[in-house]
Amino acid sequence: MKRKLRRSVVCWLVLSPLIVLVLFPYAVMVFTALKPTSEVMSYPPRWLPRHWSFASFPAMWEQADLGTAIMNSVVISCGSVCLALCVAVPAAYAVARLQFRLKPRYRLFLLVTQMLPPVLLILGLFRTAAAIPFGDGSLVNTRLGVILIYGAFQIAFSVWMLSAYFTAIPRDIEEAAWIDGCGRVRAVWHIFLPLAVPAIAVCALVAFVAGWNEYVVALTMLRDRDKQTVTLQVVNLVAGRYSVEWNQVMAATSVATLPVAVVFAALQRFLVKGLTLGAVK
Repeated sequence: MKRKLRRSVVCWLVLSPLIVLVLFPYAVMVFTALKPTSEVMSYPPRWLPRHWSFASFPAMWEQADLGTAIMNSVVISCGSVCLALCVAVPAAYAVARLQFRLKPRYRLFLLVTQMLPPVLLILGLFRTAAAIPFGDGSLVNTRLGVILIYGAFQIAFSVWMLSAYFTAIPRDIEEAAWIDGCGRVRAVWHIFLPLAVPAIAVCALVAFVAGWNEYVVALTMLRDRDKQTVTLQVVNLVAGRYSVEWNQVMAATSVATLPVAVVFAALQRFLVKGLTLGAVK
C-alpha cells in the first residue's frame, strides 16, 4: 500500500508542471471573466482581481444571446454525432469482418479523405446545399444542413478508427453466439457492440468536440442570429466592435467550454474500460 502511494505521489509530482501548463490558460480566462471592466486593462496587470465581479456573465448572456447559441450547438453537435455513428458503425463492422475485393482501396480512400480540410470544400458544400430543396428554400441557413456536413466529415475518421478497434475483438465471441442460436444481427447488437462501447464513445467524443468548435462551415451556412452556434456568437463579441469587453468575451468562452467538459466527464469512464474483459473464459 505504501509503495503504491509513493508511486502515485511521484507520478503527480512529475506531471504537475504539465498540469499547470495545461490549466494556466483556463485560469487566466476565468479570472479575467471575474474582473470588473476597470481592471481588465490595468497596468501593471494583476492575475487575480482586486474586486470580484460576476456582472460580465449576465451582460454577456443577454448581449450574445448565448442560451440560444448553446442550444443550437448542442442540437448540431449531437445530430452530427448520431449521423456519423449510424453510418460508421456498420461500415466499420463490414471492413473489420467481411472480405470484399475493394477493401484495401476503400481503406486508402478513407485515409485520403482525412487530408482535405473543410475550408477547401466550403464553396462546393455551399453550392450543393443551396441546390437541395428543403422547406421553402434550401439547406442553406438551416441546422440540418450543418448537421449533414459535420456528420459527413466525421464518418471517415470514425470508420477508420472503429474498424481497427473491431478487428481486435476476437471472432470467438461472435462464433460462440452463433452456436447458441443467435443470428449475425442479434450477435452484433447484443454481444459485439457492448464490447465496442469504448471505441464508440471515443468517436462520439471526437465528433462532438469537432462539431462544437467548428467555425468556418457554421459561418458560411448560418445567416440568422437565432440559428448561430456558440463559436459564432463568441466571435461576434470581438469582431466589428470599436471597443471589446474582454471580461465578457472570457465569460462567454468559460460558459462555452462547460458542455464539452460535461460530455467528456460523462464518457471518460468508457475510455478506460477493457476491450473484452471477462468476455472469453
